[in-house]
Amino acid sequence: MISLAAPDATMYWLSRRTRNDQFLLYCFAESTRTDSALHAEILQRCAAVPELRLRLHDDPTGLAYPMWIPAEPTAAHIRQHRLPTRHWPELLAALGRLTGTGVDAQVAPWRLHMFRGIRDSPVSDPQVTVVVLQISHALVDGRGASRIARGLFAGLTPPEPAPAASGSKPVPETGRPRPTGGGPEYPAGDAIPESASPGDNEPAAVPCADRVPTLHGAKLSAISAVCLAPLRAAVTLPVGVARTVRRGITAARARNELAALTAAGRVPPPGPGYPPGPLNRPTEVAGHTVRMLVCPAEAFRVPGFSVTVVGLTAVSIALERYLLGRGEQVTRLGAQVPMALPPRRGVRNNYRGLGVDLAAGEPDLRRRAAAIAAELAARRERARHPLHDAQDAVDAVLPPLLLRRDVRDYPIDSTPEQITGHTVVSSVNRGPADLTFGGAPVRFTGGFPALGSVMHLTHGIHGLSETVTLSVHADPGVVDPDTYAGHLRDAVRELPRLRD
Repeated sequence: MISLAAPDATMYWLSRRTRNDQFLLYCFAESTRTDSALHAEILQRCAAVPELRLRLHDDPTGLAYPMWIPAEPTAAHIRQHRLPTRHWPELLAALGRLTGTGVDAQVAPWRLHMFRGIRDSPVSDPQVTVVVLQISHALVDGRGASRIARGLFAGLTPPEPAPAASGSKPVPETGRPRPTGGGPEYPAGDAIPESASPGDNEPAAVPCADRVPTLHGAKLSAISAVCLAPLRAAVTLPVGVARTVRRGITAARARNELAALTAAGRVPPPGPGYPPGPLNRPTEVAGHTVRMLVCPAEAFRVPGFSVTVVGLTAVSIALERYLLGRGEQVTRLGAQVPMALPPRRGVRNNYRGLGVDLAAGEPDLRRRAAAIAAELAARRERARHPLHDAQDAVDAVLPPLLLRRDVRDYPIDSTPEQITGHTVVSSVNRGPADLTFGGAPVRFTGGFPALGSVMHLTHGIHGLSETVTLSVHADPGVVDPDTYAGHLRDAVRELPRLRD
């Protein structure tokens, strides 16, 4: 069927060494429909999304790239969780446990998790249903995962009567745990364009059943492709090596040209990198905790600044105060921000991580935000330069044996001398709030970029119409999630000063 492109295969092989799944959370008003009716409806919707009708076949010889082959969604893909007490703190604990798991893309590259009847949520509904789409990063990037979720929850049925969503209220100071990964959803997520704000439409996935090939014919085609792939890869291996060498020479020339343009001031310089800090201890992840601050989108709409910049400013303030409160010296702070790239044929992961300085130590909030905005703009300008395409071209023809070896041997468990950022901040606009589940309307969305042996704190900024959710994914062995989330909450409350 369809062979994985090099970036997607990298994500798959990394998942064999560390957890890098994406977790997309959607909170809906509680539906009046029965569990069995909800399961039947969502399973029918899954069957209409082409990406959810696949699983991975990894060539046992290692000569060929893994391939996507047909696989129908089944009831086993959908899991309904029953909590001991159906309250928001118990849900957060369950979500923390969930983010420590990973799907096996060879069995099923996705799962859908349901939590019904949750009380005391950040919105006014007496009870809500929380649905989490867990999806392999090999299958899609953050932008693609949001598109799939929109295909699942697009309003195909009229919503049932439900109380009007009051303005989302920030999580209160007491009575609820407080808020944290992902290196490259990552990383997980794509930065909201500078001109975007929650509520802007993003392309919706509207998969049609008549575009999905029949499973019988697809299986026959898949069997043939799977059998021939190793032979074809073996025959073309010398050609692949030669292409890699040729394109490597071209990439080296492109790097030299980019360096010359940088020295001449025609291209912004690369990010300076940062020495690892207290949040980047080279230790195994001890556990997973999540916290969410659900805020009115108006708090993040500041003239002259994007939602991403406003969110990064809040993270900057919270990180600095948290570290100072722990007796740490803070001189420089940086965040790794995934940036969406234009689509490339056959590639499902189209993003690049940017190292953005967070202007630590700047006391004036508006000047801090302006410095972050300028830094983000410079990093984006450099990352979008066409000369970077030369390195992508090398990766595109790298023989699977070589790439698999590189991923296997990469020292993900050691701390480098310089890192792109001390935390990850993934920012995604998930479009208008026209989604439903069992006829019940959506209230907000969130997400949790993955943790790693060097990245023990990550953030999500996810907009859905009139709400923006700051999600925190933390390793409690390194970060106190409640103390940190308290600082983040205070920082959000100070955002109105950006308008002064």
